[in-house]
Amino acid sequence: MESYGYTPPAYPPRRPGSGLIWLAGLVLGVIVGLAVYRLFVDRGKTELQRPVTPAGQLASDEQSTVDLFEKVSPSVVYITTLQQSVNLWTRNVTEVPQGTGSGFVWDEAGHVVTNFHVVRGASSAKVTLNEHTTYDATLVGVAPNFDLAVLKINAPASKLHKLPFVGTSAGLKVGQKVFAIGNPFGLDQTLTTGIVSALGRTIQSVSGQPIDHAIQTDAAINPGNSGGPLLDSSGRLIGVNTAIYSPSGASAGIGFAVPVDTVNRIVPQLIKDGHVAKPEFGAVFDDRFGMAVTRQLGVPGALVIGVTENSPAAKAGLRPTQRVRGSIIPGDIIMKIDGREVRVSTDVDAVLERHNAGDKVTMTVWREGNEVDVEVVLGGK
Repeated sequence: MESYGYTPPAYPPRRPGSGLIWLAGLVLGVIVGLAVYRLFVDRGKTELQRPVTPAGQLASDEQSTVDLFEKVSPSVVYITTLQQSVNLWTRNVTEVPQGTGSGFVWDEAGHVVTNFHVVRGASSAKVTLNEHTTYDATLVGVAPNFDLAVLKINAPASKLHKLPFVGTSAGLKVGQKVFAIGNPFGLDQTLTTGIVSALGRTIQSVSGQPIDHAIQTDAAINPGNSGGPLLDSSGRLIGVNTAIYSPSGASAGIGFAVPVDTVNRIVPQLIKDGHVAKPEFGAVFDDRFGMAVTRQLGVPGALVIGVTENSPAAKAGLRPTQRVRGSIIPGDIIMKIDGREVRVSTDVDAVLERHNAGDKVTMTVWREGNEVDVEVVLGGK
């Protein structure tokens, strides 16, 4: 019977010193690895720790921009609006955030100027100053036709930095530098720069009435910039940023500002009276009846229904609508005022509130089948 046994494998004979060779190879590999590490890793660290090169002097235009921002930014505020919400189950009334915008301190009394559309529909508003303290605001007055509003906060005088300089929009030139400060997308104290890209633009206010002489700029104006100041290179207020022209809703290089000459006329009225005072005219309108008559006659305009005795309209000879033996004899139909077309009585109000007492306006009226120009000297205080 054949038996099986275990035969150990045959290994080559071990040469003397082979262990030392293996150990030397290991040590050599470690040394090479460390060298590579130092070459590629330590060298990177050394480069990151290069000495800092001292900054040179800012260019003169850079320094001017820095100075302008540091001078004006303390006057710019961040506005948060709230709206009341009623829980239909519990009847509890709470206030929820509605939107944000910008504004600026007008005077030491705590009046803050912003856009009307920033506060439109809000039940309350909060104003955050540049040093991040927040105050409840009260609404002083609004001018929807000019997209302007005035708020008031009760803050210590030491924290109120009114806008230092107010300029004029009458002498602006296309191409001059402008600067906008505001809170786009809720990012407070943001400065953007550009130029006046056009003048004399007419844009539509939130009330649907046109805002004349708007300033067009390519300075980036985004949601949240509304109500912030537009400044010239001297840091003077030249406009209030109010709108952008953009299919996407973000800045596309065309922004608009209400001119400061309008702001300077409207804001004091809002602070004093809470509304824009229209100069005295004295014509009476009824749009429902008037539009029926003008459509029948095929004459666009606002039909004068009545004229107040001794008013500017009466002194100018405007003719009211009359009823004679059961027949209606249409009065004058105001078609244009200073060249601007009129459709309804609110158009008349919108034009007249851009004037002051004593101003002379030219009204083109339809009278007995003819167009007649009538000069009216507006009254009032």
